[in-house]
Amino acid sequence: MKIAILGFGVVGSGVAEVLKTNKSQITKKAGQEIEIKYIMDLRDFAGEPFEHLMTKDFGAIENDPEVEVVVESIGGDTIAYEYTKRALLSGKNVCTPNKALIAKHGAELFSIAKERGVHILFEASVGGGIPLIRPYNDALLTDEVEEVSGILNGTSNYILTQMMNGTSYENALKDAQELGYAEQDPTADVGSFDACRKLAIMLSLAVNKQVNYEEIKTEGIQEINSEDFAFAKALGFTLKQLVNGSIRKNGVEALAAPFLIPLSHPLASVNDVFNGVWVRGKTTGNIMLYGSGAGKLPTASAVVTNIVDIAAANCLPCTWTSDKANILPTSTYAKRKAIRASFENANAISAVKSAIGAETVSLPDYPNTIAWLTPLETEAQTAQTLEVIKRFPGFKSIERVMRVYNAE
Repeated sequence: MKIAILGFGVVGSGVAEVLKTNKSQITKKAGQEIEIKYIMDLRDFAGEPFEHLMTKDFGAIENDPEVEVVVESIGGDTIAYEYTKRALLSGKNVCTPNKALIAKHGAELFSIAKERGVHILFEASVGGGIPLIRPYNDALLTDEVEEVSGILNGTSNYILTQMMNGTSYENALKDAQELGYAEQDPTADVGSFDACRKLAIMLSLAVNKQVNYEEIKTEGIQEINSEDFAFAKALGFTLKQLVNGSIRKNGVEALAAPFLIPLSHPLASVNDVFNGVWVRGKTTGNIMLYGSGAGKLPTASAVVTNIVDIAAANCLPCTWTSDKANILPTSTYAKRKAIRASFENANAISAVKSAIGAETVSLPDYPNTIAWLTPLETEAQTAQTLEVIKRFPGFKSIERVMRVYNAE
């Protein structure tokens, strides 16, 4: 079976490397040899082992009947979308790790693939090297997913792990960039936009409708500081960038934001660049998937797994319709919150403690600041609570309000 690779960056070159290194094993599993016929990239790769396969002409790939699979590893949702659509229309299967592409154009591309009798597979788009989409999709054949949450961005998780150990945000980000975990512009990662798209894909699969990632409430980790970690620990939590989606009768709840996670929960121990996904099914209960969420070879291996699935005719439907899912207003989401506020003096703090009726924590390094946990309440109710706190004599500022992850 002949394939073409679009984009010879980290993932594209990784796919070529995996196919070469594990050739005998892949051939055995696929039932046939998989041969790279083209590698398309606008750059020149003089002296590279794959130089003889290089082309800058997508038309040559599109019009070659021998090419059965196109690996889209360009990234983004513009030129990648154009080439993916053209590949499908020409009757070629597509494998991609591109979450931006799938989150935005998935329903349309699935429809084209169905009409042409081909497949578009995207195992690497959510969990990187974690075998996630296939088992998740398999579970949906016989069960209903009620919740999907997790740590789905290795860059942010690495930064927050370093901060938990005392490093500043600025230094942790610099380390992540030097190690190749973060881009020079890290906004997609630290702003939770990357994780948001991955959540949209998983929720779309669960409800069989298009979940618009642009409607998902998204908050970044850029403002997190050492004080947040100190009070999180005092309250019995750790702090993670989390996606949190729940499926309700009238729509879906969806958030991508920093959360406090109880130290007893398995997601609390997912550190560094690793990812972890927590899925609750109606009948199967709780399932957790854990592993390397990024990296050249783990991600490339997931793409190659999809190529093998196509070669071995082992593809299960993995799609959703173009019907738009209803994303419920964030103000209605019921969660506990950790509120941290500062006051002018001890007398003001004493008055607040008596009024809120909750156990508070304070730390010597942060005088006249207290933190406490609310009961389970909606975002709208929390907003009302904050307005009451602000009216207390001696109030200075609300330092932070953070959601607490409560697995249902």
